[in-house]
Amino acid sequence: MFHQPTRAMRRDASQLVCAIAGLALGLLLPRLQVGTQVDTGRAATMLFTIGFGVISLVSIIYSVLFLVVQFSATTFTPRLSLFRDEPIVWRAFAFAVGDFVFCITAGLSIGTRPTVSVIVPAAGMALTLVALALMWTLQLKAFTSIQLAHSLTAITTRAHRLYDALYEHPYDPGRTAPGSPPAATGSTGDTEKTTTGTTVVRWPGTATVLQQIDVPALVAAAKEHDCSIALRVTPGRTLSRGTALASVTGGRDLPERVVLGALVTGVERSFAQDPELPLRLLADIALRALSPAVNDPATAVESLDRLEDLLIRLAGRELDIGRIKDGTGRVRLTVPVPDWEQYIRTAVDDLVFATAGSPMALRRMRDLLGRLMEQSPESRRAVVRDRMRWVERTGSDTYPLVWTSHEAG
Repeated sequence: MFHQPTRAMRRDASQLVCAIAGLALGLLLPRLQVGTQVDTGRAATMLFTIGFGVISLVSIIYSVLFLVVQFSATTFTPRLSLFRDEPIVWRAFAFAVGDFVFCITAGLSIGTRPTVSVIVPAAGMALTLVALALMWTLQLKAFTSIQLAHSLTAITTRAHRLYDALYEHPYDPGRTAPGSPPAATGSTGDTEKTTTGTTVVRWPGTATVLQQIDVPALVAAAKEHDCSIALRVTPGRTLSRGTALASVTGGRDLPERVVLGALVTGVERSFAQDPELPLRLLADIALRALSPAVNDPATAVESLDRLEDLLIRLAGRELDIGRIKDGTGRVRLTVPVPDWEQYIRTAVDDLVFATAGSPMALRRMRDLLGRLMEQSPESRRAVVRDRMRWVERTGSDTYPLVWTSHEAG
């Protein structure tokens, strides 16, 4: 449910596979003696020219990547890395590397033979045309990535996939909420024993961001050692040295390397298992648009449209998914997950302050909260109602004439 393979592994593997494939083709194709034969010197010159020309293609790929990432960071939010993580970016680079390796290897493999099959230079041309097609696709993706509507749609699309994967069941108001995991105590080392016999595992390294949790591995380890693991951190949290990661209770001692090995960390937050990240990004875009330096309330309204969509989607889902059982039905792992109030705080609270300077954005915030109250279960409306009172009070105090006329209309 929580674990997904890291994209970095697939990215590195694709580059290696393309390089090996280019090397193999460069060694094997020149051995073929079928079809029309062409002069070796001309074929080798053509292959070397194409091969080194592909290096320029790789440079363009990185230039486009740098410009688009920089534009997104300065225009939307520095946490937005959608284009950089697009598969077409590293696939185009991997294919260009394979094309380069093939052309250089084939050019050297021809050797001193007087002629070579036309298949060899034709293959180099075909591979280069494919690389150009990938570059064209990459440019189109770069152009769309700097558009606001595309970025907002990409964020919400990834959020939909993540929420559908995490929150599979509808909300049941009558369900009894399970207890919270035990709190960690003490800070004397990476692994320690509490007075109740609970082992606390702490982060031993430098500051980093937790991106993913390999839940199946932790459940299997807890079952093998006949214990239960209560994680204290959730994806998206920054881990500092000494941060309590997990409490291990019961059974035989579980090596701390098992817990540490199940955590995927990096320098920034990831969409893989961080359900608050889409709301954070949309709120950041709206906050930047409402800042005095930008003053673009229309962009903030578009972000609020997408926030409303995600919050309504979450309102009807069962959010308490943090207790994972083994095959026998025993709870082996507890993972802290955001609750409804946490999602509302992330998506709304900062924006209520910011929208006070724009009647357009403030009215859109009121509409968002009104629709959210209509479509939320009764037990979840109190949190939304508090924000609605906040917005109404702000609108009445700041824009009494506009607010009253809007109500009358």
